[in-house]
Amino acid sequence: MVAAAFPRKLTADEYLALERTSETKHEFWDGEIFAMAGAREAHNLVVANLVGELRQALRTKPCRVYPSDMRVAKGYKEKYVYPDVSVVCGEPRFESDAKDTMLNPSSIIEVLSASTEAYDRGKKFELYRAIESVKEYVLAATDEARVEHFVRGDDGSWTLRVYGPGTTVALVGCGVTLAVDELYLKVAFEVQAEAP
Repeated sequence: MVAAAFPRKLTADEYLALERTSETKHEFWDGEIFAMAGAREAHNLVVANLVGELRQALRTKPCRVYPSDMRVAKGYKEKYVYPDVSVVCGEPRFESDAKDTMLNPSSIIEVLSASTEAYDRGKKFELYRAIESVKEYVLAATDEARVEHFVRGDDGSWTLRVYGPGTTVALVGCGVTLAVDELYLKVAFEVQAEAP
């Protein structure tokens, strides 16, 4: 996430007006906007595999899968982000008639990269936990076939399970099971740079 160069903080309305005419995507946090960087091949393939597998699995269910162009908001005009993949089961609720900001995802998936991993595990996960409709948060690695699946319990606590090659992940938010091997089909794993 890279901060955009603006001389002052923006209101949510200013951000949305800018975002709806921008050729690039930005996320919005407390009046600041952050440009979203492009992704590498492994990241794009994992996202494409996730969307493809979910689309097929959800064909007969009352759920919809959205790729990374569907903005998600926590509350009204607070924070706006773009998950790599989001799923809503039942009727989607949007912030406005523009239908470009969803308020009630049930499952959120982020594909990790070296530049976004800390943000996806930290601030972004904090935001997703604050959205009542989110039942699970999935993190998919790009340096190996590894899926981390966080599930919200009835008491609000979160449980983590980690899956690798040859296993399946049962998504509780949309009632489907995904094979980890299919999520990494044709993916050449990225070598992560060691931190100094």
